[in-house]
Amino acid sequence: MLYAAIDLGGTKIAGALGTSDGDLLAEQTIPTEAAAGPDQVIGRIAALVRSLGGAPAALGIGVPGLVDRATGQTLFLPNLATQWRGVPLAARLTAELGIPVRILNDARAATLGEFRFGHSAPNMLLYTLGTGVGGGVVVDGRLRLGPFGAAGELGHQTMEPNGELCNCGSRGCLETLVSGPALARAGTALLGQPVTVAEMAELPECRPLFTRAGEYLGIAVANMISALHPDLVVFGGGLSTLGDLLLGPVPPTVAARVRMFSPAAVRLERSALGEKAGVLGALALASLDLT
Repeated sequence: MLYAAIDLGGTKIAGALGTSDGDLLAEQTIPTEAAAGPDQVIGRIAALVRSLGGAPAALGIGVPGLVDRATGQTLFLPNLATQWRGVPLAARLTAELGIPVRILNDARAATLGEFRFGHSAPNMLLYTLGTGVGGGVVVDGRLRLGPFGAAGELGHQTMEPNGELCNCGSRGCLETLVSGPALARAGTALLGQPVTVAEMAELPECRPLFTRAGEYLGIAVANMISALHPDLVVFGGGLSTLGDLLLGPVPPTVAARVRMFSPAAVRLERSALGEKAGVLGALALASLDLT
């Protein structure tokens, strides 16, 4: 049986057709053109699914924000024009395509993809490190979702009580310290001119900024290890490709902060799926009943 998958992002839409085993038979990526609004983007998603061919039995979609899984509506997609409040995404696409449509937050979808097809353990965490910091939690072999699929917002742990205002409305979240924009702001302040994360990675004077961000990430991971004692912690998203530059401080920070028990048995891994985690998670979502 075939399933369709969509990973909806602020700048691009990744689509795939595949099987429940994670075999991708067709893939395509198109620009989101989010400024055109929900109606136009939904039309683009439907056209993309049709272009993949086959006869998918269902469609899974990972979206960048909060959703109501029961109704298939998007509740708040902060990085898309109009923020997509109350958009009946699943119903619209079911009407367009004639198949069941399931939606989920994109970071939770990536966690599901990693759990099904990449690094996996009965109890695990995934941090998605990029424009924001997202995440997901698997407990006893099940993706923890909570109301609206909102459980697992690992990037919104408070790290600095009076820190920078976060897009979520709180202050001092991990996302304000470790995300791509946060690193770029720190680099710009240090150098006195705009700089990208990729450019910072080549500049020795910026290395302390990555070390500081990695230490904050390590503290956040240590918090979650102390709370949940997972078997595995996975790091995905674009910033994970920085490797030891960003992630190097995480293991020693965890070792220094988790003192109630030895964290040595907790595996720390970079994503096995890389940039395909989101679309593979959407594929798994299409083929599974997460209720």
